[in-house]
Amino acid sequence: MKNYLDDTKSIPERVEDALSRMTVEEKVGMIHAQSKFSSAGVPRLGIPEIWTSDGPHGVRPEVLWDEWSQAGWTNDSCFAFPALTCLAASWDKNLSLLYGISLGEEARYRNKNVLLGPGVNIYRTPLNGRNFEYMGEDPYLSSKMVVPYIKGVQSNGVAACVKHFALNNQEVDRDKVNVNVDDRTLYEIYLPAFKAAVMEGGTWAIMGSYNLYKNEQCCHNQYLLNDILRKEWGFEGVVISDWGGAHNTLQSITNGLDMEFGTWAPGMAWGKTNNYDNYYLAKPYLAMIKSGEAGTKELDEKVRRILRLEFLTAMAKNKPFGAMVSEDHIAAGHKIATDGIVLLQNKYNVLPIDLSKAKKIAVIGENAVKMMTVGGGSSSLKAKYEISPLDGLKKRAGTQTEIVYARGYVGDASSTADGYSTGQDLKETRSADELLTEAVNLAKGADYVIFVGGLNKSEHQDSEGADRLGLELPYNQDKLISELAKVNKNLVVVNISGNAVAMPWVNEVPAIIQGWFLGSEAGNAIAAVLAGDVNPSGKLPFTFPVKLNDNGAHALGEYPGSNGQVTYNEGIFVGYRWTDKQKIKPLFSFGHGLSYTTFEYGKVTADKKEMNDADKITFTVTIKNTGTREGSEIVQLYISDLKSSLPRPVKELKGFEKVNLKAGEEKVVSITVDKAALSFFDADKHNWVAEAGDFEALIGASSADVRSKVGFKLK
Repeated sequence: MKNYLDDTKSIPERVEDALSRMTVEEKVGMIHAQSKFSSAGVPRLGIPEIWTSDGPHGVRPEVLWDEWSQAGWTNDSCFAFPALTCLAASWDKNLSLLYGISLGEEARYRNKNVLLGPGVNIYRTPLNGRNFEYMGEDPYLSSKMVVPYIKGVQSNGVAACVKHFALNNQEVDRDKVNVNVDDRTLYEIYLPAFKAAVMEGGTWAIMGSYNLYKNEQCCHNQYLLNDILRKEWGFEGVVISDWGGAHNTLQSITNGLDMEFGTWAPGMAWGKTNNYDNYYLAKPYLAMIKSGEAGTKELDEKVRRILRLEFLTAMAKNKPFGAMVSEDHIAAGHKIATDGIVLLQNKYNVLPIDLSKAKKIAVIGENAVKMMTVGGGSSSLKAKYEISPLDGLKKRAGTQTEIVYARGYVGDASSTADGYSTGQDLKETRSADELLTEAVNLAKGADYVIFVGGLNKSEHQDSEGADRLGLELPYNQDKLISELAKVNKNLVVVNISGNAVAMPWVNEVPAIIQGWFLGSEAGNAIAAVLAGDVNPSGKLPFTFPVKLNDNGAHALGEYPGSNGQVTYNEGIFVGYRWTDKQKIKPLFSFGHGLSYTTFEYGKVTADKKEMNDADKITFTVTIKNTGTREGSEIVQLYISDLKSSLPRPVKELKGFEKVNLKAGEEKVVSITVDKAALSFFDADKHNWVAEAGDFEALIGASSADVRSKVGFKLK
């Protein structure tokens, strides 16, 4: 008898062979967890367990088999890559591929079969605690950045598990709020990145979300999982519940869920042990089968998909060995961090700092020393190392520049999160007034002041499980920044966050950098940009509003909802689509980012004036570096429909290219689009429609900085 493990057969053949040999009990055993992060295999047939791990920017440390407590291993420290907002801010598809490959190697080395990431939920409100894990407000940018990430991870024989499908755009009541959204908004804004992940990225797994849609839990949702994901998009992979996202046996059987993790079934509670057999897809399902209440058709479909996942990951013959915290990973993390940092403002060319002339630099702010790889929820990491901004600056400055430090404010003095202690002692006995006075006095005598503040990964900041309580900076940082600006004209604010923040002091501060959560190489990356070793080229993947009401979700009063319901009244007008429509000037626009050099845009041209349905049209523009140093510019293409039967955004991102130019160099950038770039989703026809008529292509340095435009027609 020929063994099904013979990999000369195709994967479908091997799947069917394995399935035919399994008992019903063995099949049921594969579709639910056996520990906090693993599901059972079939030892009798040589089918291994499947091991999953958070997260999207680093492989999570090991926990005990049946508890959330740290396992206490000494060999599970990882390299912490920048959070995904930083990756998105690079607008670099090649970097996204490098990110995926590097992270996949770390997961593979740790023998993980499924990496629980990346996240592509759309930035609807700046209060969402998990925005730092996602790729911004624009569906096109998210779609283009997620695909290479998936391919990179999966090249290592590790499945990407794209999350959270779908409409998980707030942490408040995340497990019980029902999202009301019209079909057009669903398809134009909230689904494209998931569709690209499936149809272009070929992701092997999808994670359902905690919330409800059409009053049905998204982890077992007929419309999302069966109608859209499987029937419309042809998804062949595995649907995994978010931990605790399954709520019902019958719906879990019929509505598209394949693997159930982290469930709190009746009688179970947080931390309660040894209840995996009581999961919805465990004994209750088996009992229904044995009583004849349920058949095995759905069970076989689930197991087929899981077996396919096994043959692609745990049982793949030629997968690589992987690597942990290698020199290549460090270099990749540093590159992603520096390329994602955004120079928001640079009046009087305060930056870059000439360290040969700066005798004394005052670094102020808790975020200059606080570890940021720990905390934030499920993406919390046990990093092999983390360079703080203060240490990065000290290392870069060497002995030629004195670096002095004052804390300035107390944010979060705790040093433990997710059961892991950083070992930092941030306890503080001095009063807020004493800290402010010390910081101001230090700033007076310095050539430069670098304030490193923003948010952290504590509850109600950038963290899973709770949204922010407001747009303003916490811990009275606004007052501190204003006081520093009064005593030193060379003030640089480095904002560490995965979210937009209010900046009431924006006109008082000459230079502002958006620093993100940059991972292990954070301090080295920030120092490289401040010192000018790297010319910043990042661009914002979401809009910074001046105030909360400048955001559509808040202006229309539907956040976080009430009585278990939230309605997306703003519809398709998310982010820059909303500020364009309302003619609101943002604090910093989507796509905004400055450089230490300057770029001149020529006039955009089109290769044809009219296009048919089947045509493509190419737009070309010359970009010249008119400054004195090498730099990269992200050229953005927006499309505007000048007359439509339905309301449309003023413009929508439909192309971008990152171009590197030496001083004085110029290059021609070409971006090609087809009819899809002109289309909107017609809910009545349940199809994408491009109406004949006049369009404009706009080339810009940001959504608010259009440099040139050209008209064309769709016949």
